[in-house]
Amino acid sequence: MSFQQALSGLNAAAQNLDVIGNNVSNANTVGFKSGTAEFSDVYANALNGTGGSQVGIGTSISGISQQFTQGSITSTSNPLDLAISGGGFFRMSAPDNTITYSRNGQFSINNTNNIISSDGLMLTGYPADSSGNIIKSAPTVLQLSRNSLAPITTSTVSVSSNLDANTPDLVPANFNLNDPSTYTSSTSTNIYDSLGNSHVLSLYWMKTQTSSNKWDVFGAIDGTALTGNPIETMTFNTNGSMDATTQAAQPVTITASVGGSAAPLSFTLDQTGTTQFGSSFNVNSIAQNGSSSGQLTGFNIGSNGDILGNYTNGKTLTLGQVALADFVDQQALQPNGNNQFSETSDSGPPLVGTPGTGTLGVLQSSAVEQSNVDLTTELVNMITAQRVYQANAQSIKTEDAILQTITSLQ
Repeated sequence: MSFQQALSGLNAAAQNLDVIGNNVSNANTVGFKSGTAEFSDVYANALNGTGGSQVGIGTSISGISQQFTQGSITSTSNPLDLAISGGGFFRMSAPDNTITYSRNGQFSINNTNNIISSDGLMLTGYPADSSGNIIKSAPTVLQLSRNSLAPITTSTVSVSSNLDANTPDLVPANFNLNDPSTYTSSTSTNIYDSLGNSHVLSLYWMKTQTSSNKWDVFGAIDGTALTGNPIETMTFNTNGSMDATTQAAQPVTITASVGGSAAPLSFTLDQTGTTQFGSSFNVNSIAQNGSSSGQLTGFNIGSNGDILGNYTNGKTLTLGQVALADFVDQQALQPNGNNQFSETSDSGPPLVGTPGTGTLGVLQSSAVEQSNVDLTTELVNMITAQRVYQANAQSIKTEDAILQTITSLQ
């Protein structure tokens, strides 16, 4: 008679309760993946080949497997919080360059502009050059630049408008930008010099010949008329569209000094799409490609991992891209605590790439992935494990009673 089977059952049930208790305790741990105890039966080695008549000697925990199912995603107010929807892990680097992997996407920025976890591990990915182009080399620690965004000198101005065909002719020689009676219509937009200073570009249209459908275009910068006015003469067809000569001449180049230490402005004015219909003047669209300098105000992270910096001049610039890693055998990863895993020889090497490619999931900014622990299931499992423990204890009690009966025989 042996107590071995019941003792092994008690040990296995206790370990199972440990696993369940660990799951319950981490029900609120971001990115936590629940574990499951795996049981196996135990048989003694038999030299005489007893076959199906052999009685087992108990049970054991053959392993504890992590369940890498998707946890629910919850929104947060931190734009650097990231949730992975799908497969993959964040690739983290310790100060000693040790690489670990995690599903916990609670991040912040330290004083060296690295994206870090709460325990100081640094998020890795692909850097970007000064123009915002991602450099697809080996993943490295992400360090976000806080440098000001350089100004962009205006090089093109595009205007599309309708000029009222019913307005009377005016005399070009009488043009005076301060006298609205000397021109037909006007509009303005801001343009930028080489230092990022803003200047007001004003455009004035004057109908000069009704019979020939001709208009002169005048310009001014910061209230000073441009040298060489009129800067363009436009001719329209009888259906209100630009004639071929005017259309072919688009765009025209304008050069003007803005004073100070900035370089002279030189930009092209393109009025493609302008019409002359018998309706009131209106500007359909106006755009220019310049901007002032900008200071970084915040970040956004796209579903593909692109980290976009937002600047005070309204521009955005890609500052880097988050990398994810996946494994052929996730169950073989080594848990390290603090929501971190390490690769092993059984897990295989990491498969590193950008979010949304291959088996890698996409990212959601301002969100975190909650623990995948189902409390209801765990509580039911706990009751079952408790009953198993009690049953094994009862087995020992029964065997003890039988042993007492045998030893009491006289």
